[in-house]
Amino acid sequence: IGMIHQHFKLVDVFTATENIVLGLEGKFLLDRKAAGAKIKELADKYGFEIDLDKKIYDMSVSEKQTVEIIKILYRGAKILILDEPTAVLTPQETEKLFSVVRKMRADGKAVVIITHKLNEVMEISDRVAILRKGEYVGSVKTSETNEQQLTEMMVGEKVELNINRSEPHDQRVKIEIRNLTCVNKYGVKALDDVSFDIKSGEILGIAGVAGSGQRELLEAVAGLQKCEAGSSIEYKHNDGNVHHLTSKSPREIKELGISLAFVPEDRLGMGLVGNMGMTGNMLIRSYRKGSLPFLDTVTPKNLATDIKERLSVLTPSVSTPVRKLSGGNVQKVLVGREIANAPTVLMTAYAVRGLDINTSYVIYNILNEQKEKGVAVVYVGEDLDVLLELSDRILVLCGGKISGIVDARTATKQQIGALMTKHSEGQNEKN
Repeated sequence: IGMIHQHFKLVDVFTATENIVLGLEGKFLLDRKAAGAKIKELADKYGFEIDLDKKIYDMSVSEKQTVEIIKILYRGAKILILDEPTAVLTPQETEKLFSVVRKMRADGKAVVIITHKLNEVMEISDRVAILRKGEYVGSVKTSETNEQQLTEMMVGEKVELNINRSEPHDQRVKIEIRNLTCVNKYGVKALDDVSFDIKSGEILGIAGVAGSGQRELLEAVAGLQKCEAGSSIEYKHNDGNVHHLTSKSPREIKELGISLAFVPEDRLGMGLVGNMGMTGNMLIRSYRKGSLPFLDTVTPKNLATDIKERLSVLTPSVSTPVRKLSGGNVQKVLVGREIANAPTVLMTAYAVRGLDINTSYVIYNILNEQKEKGVAVVYVGEDLDVLLELSDRILVLCGGKISGIVDARTATKQQIGALMTKHSEGQNEKN
């Protein structure tokens, strides 16, 4: 039995061959020729493309996944478990993976795929086992079911699987970003000369292979990421006034009268304080409004109670530490707090990652409601089907650069997938 984890277990400074044979009992010295011959045999048999001498840190996500799968097969695994294998793959890479899975099935391997993408379940599986709240609900043959039935089994009730996307309205440029460049903690450019606009009354989706600069982009706008010289981030008020946000802190942005909401990827590490209850986490947003040494605790408690009721947050009380809540309820608390401040710009990073399908659609509906109020919404996501259905425009990042900005109503998954893996010169938006 072998498992390919969602977060790969590879040594970055080792080559593909070294990672594949690492941990195997045998001779003290590695017989590279013999190992290479066996790996090549597996690659030819299942259709893998792999450079055995390439270092892991130089590989794409898809290449790293290939190394993980070959590592398991090299050890003679008959049963393979893949945890969310397509979460960070392009459509083209996903199809390659499915081709390999089909060949493994034909070779007599048992393959278990853990996923929340129902369209992929219908495409690749023979049987589906459904879990709900950690309990086994039942199994069905894929040929005898559909996405709606699977959803109802997952949630326990009927769920509407449509995202009602309204037309953009009252569009004005709220944030103008020009020549944005950011360097990560390793001294490598995470964003390189990025230019585009964020507009009110629309949802701007952001797509890209993991690590393409999505996190740094949102954090730069939110005042949490240092920008290099020459970068420009401007906030445009409806009355024509302009404020420069480049390298300003979140507190300084707030003091300018700008209501900017940010739902980060790390919900409990960066978004909320896990040991605090809902009330305490509401207070974090508002405590500076009071007159020290006195704090207004009534308003945060009322807000927490309102969010609990309005978003159906399952918690014993608003004082229960949020770390004890499920991922979906934690996300409801975080999103509810951010939109409570009537933001003009709302930025979300992987807002539905790890959530059940019912909660996911609650979040999609909240984003659409904000858009209809004229809020400029930025949605970083990894499910291209959702990005195409939810967004008005989709900005695609590749290696820290913009490879394209497309109309979500006319774009295809294949088009976006191609942009996710290839730079296109001159695609940065200039107006």
